[in-house]
Amino acid sequence: MPMKKSVPAENPDAYIASLADWQRRCAQALRSTVVSSAPLQEAIKWGHLVYFSKGPVLLIRAEEERILLGFWRGQRLWHIEPRLKPGGKYEMATLHLVKETPLEQATVVRLVQEAVALNERHGDPTAVPAKITSAGSRRPFPG
Repeated sequence: MPMKKSVPAENPDAYIASLADWQRRCAQALRSTVVSSAPLQEAIKWGHLVYFSKGPVLLIRAEEERILLGFWRGQRLWHIEPRLKPGGKYEMATLHLVKETPLEQATVVRLVQEAVALNERHGDPTAVPAKITSAGSRRPFPG
């Protein structure tokens, strides 16, 4: 069965409004906590909520059965939230939330503030210089 293609929301309010039930409540609570935790630019990018400060910092993405709270430098945030799962490019790690997932607001605040501080110290995580390996493939420098 082909994946259902949806039209991206026009703005963050429309994104939240497009959700139902626990996902709307969860995404709205995450969004409120994120925007009150640090000075960030909020946008709809890649079809979901993305927050920027010297490059992308984090995302909130609703999927069919879960909500993802992802951080571009999330692999450096395990000391705050060990449930972050690595994946994707850069140092991405994501917390997978379902209706019953416990998550304290204070934890989200710490994650956001540390993620913003990492971008402040290291710059845009998507602008990581690459090195050529002996096999000729490009990999980001560890940082």
